[in-house]
Amino acid sequence: MSSPSLAVDRFGDPPPGARQLARGITATWWYTLTAIVFLELFLVLIWALRVFVVPGDVVAPLVVGAGGLVWWLSTILLLVSYRRGADGEPVAAWVRIVPFVLAVAFGVSSGVVADSWLLAVMPVAQSLVLLHWPRGVRRRIVLFVTFLLLVLAFVDGMRGTVDGGVPEWLPSLYAVTIPAMSVSSLWWWDVLVTLDRARASESRLAVTQERLRLATDVHDLQGHHLQVIALQLELAERLMERDPDAGLVQLRAARASVDEARQGTRDLATRFRSVPLGDEVANARDLLSAAGIRVEADIAQDAGEAPASALGPVIRETTTNVLRHGGGARARLSLRRDAGGWRYEVSNDVDPRTERVAVGSGLDGVRRRIAEAGGTIVVRDEGEDFTVIVTVPAGEIATGRGEVGR
Repeated sequence: MSSPSLAVDRFGDPPPGARQLARGITATWWYTLTAIVFLELFLVLIWALRVFVVPGDVVAPLVVGAGGLVWWLSTILLLVSYRRGADGEPVAAWVRIVPFVLAVAFGVSSGVVADSWLLAVMPVAQSLVLLHWPRGVRRRIVLFVTFLLLVLAFVDGMRGTVDGGVPEWLPSLYAVTIPAMSVSSLWWWDVLVTLDRARASESRLAVTQERLRLATDVHDLQGHHLQVIALQLELAERLMERDPDAGLVQLRAARASVDEARQGTRDLATRFRSVPLGDEVANARDLLSAAGIRVEADIAQDAGEAPASALGPVIRETTTNVLRHGGGARARLSLRRDAGGWRYEVSNDVDPRTERVAVGSGLDGVRRRIAEAGGTIVVRDEGEDFTVIVTVPAGEIATGRGEVGR
């Protein structure tokens, strides 16, 4: 079963953690399967030991032991069928029929050789509760088979099959309680499946809402501009014969409206394609590490609240700058809250044997962007270390001009 993550990105794709969630729910299923299989195997073992201690009887241990192993293997088919039923996958009828036939054969043969009504019914009861019943029905079935097995255990005791000693009663007690123990494990698995489906539904809902919001924004943006352009062109057409100059003014206004619509569309696309700042810094760290640079990263827990439109290009450009011009062995990235805003700092050592290259136009573009956002940028070239420090206001859009230092 695949497990969608609780959150999705703006395009509906699950984040990297979704694969970990899918592996987690699969691992939990294997824990559940292993627990039930171990319970059944232990049950077969203690009943085989119980009949083995009877002197002179070699058939009973063989029937209970070998037949119990066959029945134990057949219940794995029921557990696989249970898993597929939870996933909504079709299950062949023989996957359920064969285990029940083996359970009846094992129960009758072992019950006869062990002279135990409890052992005769227990395999069928256990196989019955492993089916994928509706929740209310399964609870009633478990209560019924547990009560039936409890009655049969007392019947065996009254018949003298089981004496009053504690060791003799342990296999019977285990046979009575194993259906309830198995169902409790499956109940925990059902809870996990329900939670996983809730995560999937929430993910799909988030994707739908985000697409609806995008469609609404595009409709509002383009609809407004197209209506204005249509009116301006209609007015220009009417004015062209009587007042060509006024008509030309309207044509120019329509062209300006086209430019505004185009810029608005770009801004909208940029907003939906923006990457959270925490992911930007993490990507920069991974990129530098892949280049053989030892990276130390200090990322605030709430880094996702930082202004992505201002700091995102800064992080990408400074990372490129380290790769192109650094040539060193270490780098440090920091994104923390500052007084009234955010502070991003990247520092790297410079190999003295590397020819120094003048910083290109990339940082000049960063300066302009940060200045428009009302922030500051400081570039420090101290010989063996190169540092870029950027501070921006907390808001996504800031007014005012920032100070640019060097």
